[in-house]
Amino acid sequence: MHRLEGQYGDCIDFVYLDIDNPKTENVKRQLGYRVQPEFYALDAAGKVTWKQFGFITETDLETQLRTMSKK
Repeated sequence: MHRLEGQYGDCIDFVYLDIDNPKTENVKRQLGYRVQPEFYALDAAGKVTWKQFGFITETDLETQLRTMSKK
């Protein structure tokens, strides 16, 4: 994840939520959090434009990031 953040961090903001931190409950509820790990892409208005529940390969995640960075 951090390698991908280093590669795409200039055009995509990466935010990490601690599943065990009670301060993230509101955000998890808004996103519809279900399982760990979960990945979300949000637009500038905060609308979820993509989500992935559970495991995703680095290759598949990078493909999604590449697509988002071109928008």
